[in-house]
Amino acid sequence: MDYLPTYEFQKCVNRYQGEYKLRNFSCRDQFLSMAFAQLTYRESLRDIETCLRAIGSKLYHMGFKSTIARSTLADANESRDWRIYADFAQVLIAIARPLYAHDPIGVELHQSLYALDSTTIDLCLSLFPWARFRQHKAAVKMHTLLDLHGNIPTFIRITDGQVHDVNVLDEILPEAGAFYVLDRGYIDFERLFVFTLCSAFFVVRTKENILLQRRYSHPVDKTTGVRSDHTVILTAFESAKAYPDPLRRVCYLDIETNKQLKFLTNNFALPALTIAQIYKCRWQVELFFESSTWCTPSDVMEFQEPIALNRPLVGSLDGCVRPYIARRLLCAGSKVRSHKLVSPAAVSTESAARQWSV
Repeated sequence: MDYLPTYEFQKCVNRYQGEYKLRNFSCRDQFLSMAFAQLTYRESLRDIETCLRAIGSKLYHMGFKSTIARSTLADANESRDWRIYADFAQVLIAIARPLYAHDPIGVELHQSLYALDSTTIDLCLSLFPWARFRQHKAAVKMHTLLDLHGNIPTFIRITDGQVHDVNVLDEILPEAGAFYVLDRGYIDFERLFVFTLCSAFFVVRTKENILLQRRYSHPVDKTTGVRSDHTVILTAFESAKAYPDPLRRVCYLDIETNKQLKFLTNNFALPALTIAQIYKCRWQVELFFESSTWCTPSDVMEFQEPIALNRPLVGSLDGCVRPYIARRLLCAGSKVRSHKLVSPAAVSTESAARQWSV
């Protein structure tokens, strides 16, 4: 916690009057409580209270200024403005990203590389009636844009579980010169053309029902797994109207799974093998969903309105970025050579084989 900017946190609190007419249990105490819960994998509010009270003599040295009570923490999570922690998360992201800007990502690429994907968070229908997903099931979707230099989330949006993934593209402002890796669920040529207009690049797996006409064929080295490299155009009237420019289609054969994969991109400069390797990096966002501790204690999230669900999830975003800052600054402070963080997730052989097929 020593590496967190206290002044910036207080600015976020003052911006939304988070401590207006507040007698005790400040926003910082709430933040420290939820940070402790996430980093130590607490399972409930009672678990948080019990653990913190067990070390009551040390709470002051940890930064706590008041006693932790289960009901007080529940009231704070329900009533306080979640935007305090959303803004502070952006502050932490701005600190963390430069620390990992030059980390290797497994592909020869000097530009920024982002992976966009979503995960469905299952909820109890009786506790979250507004989040109906199926007849007997509730859920929300968490759309995440991950900076693959350090695997740091830069954009997160919580939506209803029935919202299609492609809709989140309307809320993302593409960074000029950057690469965005998407799965097939994000194919919408009108939205993808926005990336081209913004001088950004995308790599996405194509669908079988997309009508394409080959214009040019480029030589490839088939020993690398690349089977073809074509310049194509869209032939369907609506698709061609939405995306009038040519596209590049790269066909790659994964020897381990014997699957042939086809990618579409608007970048014509990089080698075909690099395009395939860029898409392979998209698997990092799946590992991020698997290894991150987004699952906040269920009774912390017992709210009766959709917007309230942002509070614990945004708090988890803060907790995800904090270790990245602390580890890198500790390495820099001790003059130890920095190494790329290894994902804590234990990836099974089956999961590794699925990285191309998602």
